[in-house]
Amino acid sequence: MSRETVIVLDFGGQYNQLVARRVRECGVYCEIYSYRTDIGKIKEMKPKGIILTGGPNSCYEEGAASCTQELFGLGIPVLGLCYGAQLMQHVLGGRVERAAVKEYGKTEVYVDSASPLFQGIEPSTVCWMSHNDYISALAPGFSICAHTDNCPVAAAENREKQLYAIQFHPEVLHTVRGKEMLSNFVYRVCHCTGDWRMDSFVEDSIRAIRGKVGNGRVLCALSGGVDSSVAAVLLSKAIGKQLTCVFVDHGLLRKNEGDEVEAVFGPEGSYDLNFIRVNARQRYYKKLAGVEEPEAKRKIIGEEFIRVFEEEAKKIGTVDFLVQGTIYPDVVESGLGGESAVIKSHHNVGGLPENVDFKEIIEPLRDLFKDEVRKVGLELGIPEYLVFRQPFPGPGLGVRIIGEVTEEKVRIVQDADAIYREEIAKAGLDQEINQYFAALTNMRSVGVMGDERTYDYAVALRAVCTVDFMTAEAAEIPFAVLQKVMGRIINEVKGVNRVFYDLTSKPPGTVEFE
Repeated sequence: MSRETVIVLDFGGQYNQLVARRVRECGVYCEIYSYRTDIGKIKEMKPKGIILTGGPNSCYEEGAASCTQELFGLGIPVLGLCYGAQLMQHVLGGRVERAAVKEYGKTEVYVDSASPLFQGIEPSTVCWMSHNDYISALAPGFSICAHTDNCPVAAAENREKQLYAIQFHPEVLHTVRGKEMLSNFVYRVCHCTGDWRMDSFVEDSIRAIRGKVGNGRVLCALSGGVDSSVAAVLLSKAIGKQLTCVFVDHGLLRKNEGDEVEAVFGPEGSYDLNFIRVNARQRYYKKLAGVEEPEAKRKIIGEEFIRVFEEEAKKIGTVDFLVQGTIYPDVVESGLGGESAVIKSHHNVGGLPENVDFKEIIEPLRDLFKDEVRKVGLELGIPEYLVFRQPFPGPGLGVRIIGEVTEEKVRIVQDADAIYREEIAKAGLDQEINQYFAALTNMRSVGVMGDERTYDYAVALRAVCTVDFMTAEAAEIPFAVLQKVMGRIINEVKGVNRVFYDLTSKPPGTVEFE
């Protein structure tokens, strides 16, 4: 690897992406790999450190995710978190057993020794516990460096071999000094210098893009969302008019969004690129007719994206590269990184057809988390209102309409969503809520309007507060605001007679409905 890197070995824990993101926040590049990754490949990568994530199983059970002793003898610092801590002890000769008292939630942790991990941390600090097992006997060479009232080994270390085990989760915000603990690991134990910065990322990316593209022509998939917009501007800075941005108006955008995208990136915009807008609405509606299963809809929308680009490429002549705004969570959640199950495929990743009429696909943001993409956008000089706009899924309203997608359903959800966003802004909540939108359920119910019976759709309102979009809580919107939104939607949007507010957190739900 050209940059200093810490790798996360994923044992199936729900916070794998969060671990990597926290390390990057410390200024150190971090990638996620499955625990099944060959030890030879790990050696070749020459990471500065290795972090073992949590996992859903007990490390002593038959068939549980595991690793070999060799991993701990590479001379590379290793930090085990929760399951990773227990596994480290189990593999190296310690003992892990079912705990008499389970620990879950915020817990007071008492620091027992001057470990590098706890440098600058108070003797007593609040951490987030989530475990049924506990380390009942340490592996040879380890000593305890923290405990709780119920857990004798909250943290342990073998400083000579640079091996550290933490029973809690330093990566979550509930662990008050968790970021400092991870920073201590990457800097005091792994001796990283912190060369992961967005200004250098932009410079390196522009140089790499110019080297790869040469005199070739590039076609960019532009949706107008944050990811594709940043990718487009990055390519524009690198190769100018060699770039043609194709904006596919698939009829699944928010109300008036197609015109807004064209105003920014079209002929009247300020960017040095070629812009083509393709009206493919009816084509998409026809393809999606009768399709109800979420993954099937995503695959269809993703494949049609590519087919439209292939057709546009043929119209404009030879095109060598296709650019997409894929980001790192897309890759991980599509099952292509770490050990996580496929949560949902993304049109930039899981929906790609086998045959694409381009030399190569360029994904300049593939290694970045969303907050890093926004930093790149600011570094490129993109206006803040574009950089910090509401997240919008690649498949658009196709995954905010439960069941079959029709032109009529699109109209309903566009109108309802526009009202919702307008009222949230009027209430001054648009900067406090990280994502909010209206979705159309597949439920119809009996109602009464104007003394007449109705049988219409129910709209669901979603609003979440989150730091990283990996975990999220429903926003506490004032009831009066929800009442105003409900009243306007039912009175102004034909085909709706009921409005719900979704209280589900992530997990167990996702931010989007499908």
